[in-house]
Amino acid sequence: MTDSAGIPGGTDAAGGERRPPRNRRRRLLRWIGLGLALLVLMGTAAGWWLYNKLDGNITEDTSAAAELARYERERPAHLATGAQNILLIGSDSRSGSGNAGYGEDKGTQRSDTTILLHLPQDRSSATAVSIPRDLMTQIPSCLRPDGSRTGTSFAQFNWAFQWGGAACTIRTVEKLTGIRIDHHMVIDFSGFKRMVDAVGGVEVCLAKPIDDVQAKLKLPAGRQTLRGEQALGFVRARHSLGNGSDTERMGRQQQFLGSLVKKVQSNGVLLNPARLYPLLDAATSSLTTDPGLASLRNMYELVRGVRGIPTDRVTFLTVPRRPYAPNPNRDELVEPDATRLFRQLREDEPVTVTPPQPSASNAARTPAPTATDAVPEGNSADEGTSTPSAPIPTFTGTTAGNAECR
Repeated sequence: MTDSAGIPGGTDAAGGERRPPRNRRRRLLRWIGLGLALLVLMGTAAGWWLYNKLDGNITEDTSAAAELARYERERPAHLATGAQNILLIGSDSRSGSGNAGYGEDKGTQRSDTTILLHLPQDRSSATAVSIPRDLMTQIPSCLRPDGSRTGTSFAQFNWAFQWGGAACTIRTVEKLTGIRIDHHMVIDFSGFKRMVDAVGGVEVCLAKPIDDVQAKLKLPAGRQTLRGEQALGFVRARHSLGNGSDTERMGRQQQFLGSLVKKVQSNGVLLNPARLYPLLDAATSSLTTDPGLASLRNMYELVRGVRGIPTDRVTFLTVPRRPYAPNPNRDELVEPDATRLFRQLREDEPVTVTPPQPSASNAARTPAPTATDAVPEGNSADEGTSTPSAPIPTFTGTTAGNAECR
């Protein structure tokens, strides 16, 4: 084939208009680069949007911070640098989305659950201590929501939250234990349900069926996974389970939280974006915290420090107590056991627990025997042998590693 000039190959052979293949490749690479840049930009924008959404979910408790600052001089000092004590408060408030179904909103709330979480300086373990809501204790003068102030009172512990919210509860705990509270988190019924649903539910085993109208809970016996509404009923139920005491309910709460910790640490949650984001969204939108934790960055730093703790070193126990003599429906501390426990936490010493022993119903309200300073038989100082150091006190409790379905 020739062109009009008789040159074989037409215009291409004569150096006509068709571009060399190399220029076509360059143009293609430019489009690919532009597409990748656009994807990176979109990913960055999406990440920034998600970060700001989660960060904005957290409610900052500025009123509690102001009240605590007012009483700064009387608060305990930090004794263990780097250790942290976080007060976790479960509110029974009926206000807010999803909470009206649990009763009439009378404008009041009490701490349905209060847990003191101790994180040691080396972050090698975690100790969660339940404080009974019916514990009789000294509650300081607190600021009411209407601006008035209560007087100092000897009353059951959960009245502190009703009278003065988180600040009053924190001051009551600090006076009770001598432990400085560094941070606090408050979560309500709806928030708890959302977090359980976000991880896909938590497994429990029931020896007997449950039918508790007050807790809105009806479950068959056996192994099953509890989701939001059922999980809330399970940790709140009293009258249909065991002896109906708050002691057994706190034990179930601790077992449930242990199972929840194991679930969150599993790859099925932390490495699954489809579950991780709903969990983060539920957690951040359900929490009211002090200013020191009221940002996604600070919450991440806290989680990053504890996510590697082995489950068998995540310990749950209840402060040693027994029925209050004037009113068996209330509790009082068992001494010197409670003082020993508070001292160990203050000084960042390890806390050892042993599983509760099956016993009569009232025995559940009695703490496990603690180690004494007695010299073991055969090692009497009169025999000329050295006196061994006192063993570490042991308390009744469990670990997340033992939170098996059984």
